[in-house]
Amino acid sequence: MLFGLFGGARAAHKGPAGDSQGYREYIAYVREAEELGFHSVFMVEHHFTGAGQVSASLNVLSYLAACTQRIRLGTAVVVLPWHNPVLVAEQAATLDLLSNGRLDFGVGKGYRDSEFAGFCIAADEATERFDEAMQVIRAAWSGEERFSHYGKRWHFENVVVEPAPVQRPHPPFWLGAGSDESIRKAAREGYNLLLDQIATTDTTIARVAAFRQECARVGRPYAPAMVGATRGLHIARNTAEREAQLAIRLQVLKNIGALARGADAARYAPDSVVQTAREIDDGALLGTPDEIIARLRRLEAGGVEHVLLVDPRPSLESLRLFASEIMPAFSGTT
Repeated sequence: MLFGLFGGARAAHKGPAGDSQGYREYIAYVREAEELGFHSVFMVEHHFTGAGQVSASLNVLSYLAACTQRIRLGTAVVVLPWHNPVLVAEQAATLDLLSNGRLDFGVGKGYRDSEFAGFCIAADEATERFDEAMQVIRAAWSGEERFSHYGKRWHFENVVVEPAPVQRPHPPFWLGAGSDESIRKAAREGYNLLLDQIATTDTTIARVAAFRQECARVGRPYAPAMVGATRGLHIARNTAEREAQLAIRLQVLKNIGALARGADAARYAPDSVVQTAREIDDGALLGTPDEIIARLRRLEAGGVEHVLLVDPRPSLESLRLFASEIMPAFSGTT
């Protein structure tokens, strides 16, 4: 089983050094994860939240490239409707070069109405903007020849993207998906798959199976590392800690709902959380180390072999505890 991290730095909001302190702590966290044998880190991109979430993931990952040697560096995700695709291709290829081929390039359409509103982009344009941006990026990384593009949103005349990425033909593409249709599309179009931290264990296993089945149907070789299943991490040593971790998990779901839109917002809004403690518990790695091992065994039996951990209150202590008491129960963790 492979283990990685998901999330990102968070501003501390404690005086003028608050942001830098939050980022410094996160850099130390990732460096420790590498030393402990974690496989990857996937970093989010969000804007205008006021909650201190990472907005410039490629910048932060470029810094991490200089601070690390082995851990893979992923975006989860670069929201393409908000970016010039040629500039993104250049920046991402530069990161791949500086990291000696450690970039995992996760992309997405975006889902938060507040972010589309902030950029003055209509949310219903997300799919067409995403598709055109990916067309440009694929062309940019398909070789070293110049190319032109004349689309609905972007025009480029006789351009060449430099530098070329180290990984050829390009860094792995990753796509966040949840519906059966989007999961099967990811398999058909050559993406690896990022799965959310909210779905139950059974749902996550079913999504992995759907992705694998579609890969087989279209003749695409499949490997378990192509799917990263994100899971909340809540380690508890006793009953009191379990209650505290359940409360944290509930707050995480409320926060996700407050920042989301549509059906997700209705489901996880602070005044309408309908999950029982057991359902919340099932959607996360919550419990003692032995209980978490059992949960991971269940995921592993269902074909999940690449788990990305989201610790809502990340600390070096919990990272080391996971590495010392949970990771040794699984093979292939380095």
